[in-house]
This record gives sequence, structure tokens and C-alpha cells, in this order.
Amino acid sequence: MNSVFLHAENIACLSCGNNAEIAQTGLFDTRFGIRAAYSIARCSVCGFEQTTPLPSPEEIKSLYESYYNFGGENGTIYTRLRRLFLSSLLYRFWMILDGDISFHSKHGSGRLLDVGCNEGRGLAIYKMNGFSAEGLELNENAANVARSLGFVVHTQLVETFEPSELYDVVVLSNVLEHSLDPSRMMVHVNRLLRPGGEVWISCPNNRSWLRSVFGRYWINWHVPFHVSHFSAETLRGLLRKKGFTVVDAKQCTPALWVAHSIVSRFFARSGKPTKQLRNPVLIMLLISLIRGLFFPLLWVGNFRGRGDCLIVAASKK
Repeated sequence: MNSVFLHAENIACLSCGNNAEIAQTGLFDTRFGIRAAYSIARCSVCGFEQTTPLPSPEEIKSLYESYYNFGGENGTIYTRLRRLFLSSLLYRFWMILDGDISFHSKHGSGRLLDVGCNEGRGLAIYKMNGFSAEGLELNENAANVARSLGFVVHTQLVETFEPSELYDVVVLSNVLEHSLDPSRMMVHVNRLLRPGGEVWISCPNNRSWLRSVFGRYWINWHVPFHVSHFSAETLRGLLRKKGFTVVDAKQCTPALWVAHSIVSRFFARSGKPTKQLRNPVLIMLLISLIRGLFFPLLWVGNFRGRGDCLIVAASKK
């Protein structure tokens, strides 16, 4: 990682509003081949990091419709195998072994809102685990697929959503890092929860040891889609300021994420999609190798607070 700060003007921190300075340059889209250059700016006061230049809301909408879910990949061998895996007992065992970054192992009851539910893969699991699950999804095509499965899915932003009844749980599984205004998002997540209700958050850890190993090829830079880059400290600070108490916090390093960083390092080229990320044979071989041989290294990284993923549950005060 480039630790030399470069002078930059007029970059306001998305978290606290103070001045942010360029901390890392030379980033590019390692997944879809979007042709643009990006940097990472770090706040000089709170330490929060963000992608720069920031895409506009209109650009974000266009990018998601073009590259994510049903605007991009559908009906491929990779997606079919993923669907079979998620519905299998093997997936339950894998969550115990590798970590549960989507809260699919949590059982309970009450109303649950899955923000960014896509085509409803998670909703089906939450329902099976005892929850009355609804979704929030801006991609109308993906939302319609989830509705065809019998789920209620709202196509609105969290900030404009007005539910008829408050929720017991709001899930932000790999969602918060996509927000152009994470502080505002958490204000409205608080609004959607009943007193004592919980928000479950998973997002990449910008203190991850994999960031140091892979540099600009670290898969979780994911520019321009990942806008907000959290550490354990900045995420806790945001939750505290927005009226939440952290009740559980841990870290994990999914073998899939490590595999994707390795593939990115060897195959990603600026302006070209990295098709190897969707090669099921290659990915499965790498996952097996990583989890089978390097699990002590992954465990040490998690133990020292440098895991690849932050997993936090926080209750509304």
C-alpha cells in the first residue's frame, strides 16, 4: 500500500465532513473492466477512507443496472452452481468452517428487512430460519424475481422507505460500503427499527492484511462500486454516533475473497473484465487450497484485527 499522502483539495470526508487526503492511487475496476482510474482518500481527523472521485447517484444507478445481477450475469454455470450450493447442507457446514458474512446461519423470529436483497437468495434462507423476511432492492428486474418467489420487495432507497410496521432486524450484508452517505443511511436504518431492534452489518475491513499483500489488486477495493471503506474503529464510531450499541463484533477472512484477490492479481487488466473470477473450476480449486492449507494464516489475521471482513451486530438504543 502506498502510505505517502498526496495533497488534495476539496475532498470532504463522507463520515465526519473534515478534509480527506489522497492515501493510495492507481486503482481500477478489477472485476467488470470499467475504464477509469480511482484513488483512496483518508480523513485526516477520523481516519475514514473513501473512493475518489465519487460517482454521482445517476452514475451509480447506471453502473448497477449495467453490471450487477440481472443487468450483468444470469443463467451461467457459475450462477447455477451458486444456487445449488446455497441450498445445500454443505453450505451450512461451510459457514461454520469459513465464516458467515451474510448472516445466513442466524435463526430467530420477527420482521427482517434485507437491504440489497437482489433476487431473493438471502430472503429464502432467512425465511427458512424463522424470520418474516422482506427485501429492499433498487434493481427492478431482480426485485421481480424475488417477488415471483413470494417475497415482498420494496424498490426504494432506505432514505425514502416508509414501512407500515417497524422491523426487528435490518440486514446490511455487504451493503454499507456501497453508500455515498453512510451516516445518513444509518440514521434511516435506525428509523426503520423498533426499540431494541438490531442491524447486522458485514463489510470489507480496510485494515485487512490482504490489502497490504495485494495492493491495488485487493478485490475489496471494488471501485467504483465500493465507495466507503471501513475499519473496525470507524464502523464502531459511526454506529455509536447514530444511536446504536455494538452487541457482537468479529472478523473473518472468507476463502472466496482470498481466491478473488489472487485471481485479480494474476489476471486483472485495466479496462478488461476479469472472466477468471467466474471460472467455477479455478475458484473451487483456489478455495480448497486456501482453506485447506492456509487456515492458520487466516485465523491469525482475524485474531489480530486484520481479517478481510468486519461482522457486526448492533442494537438500537
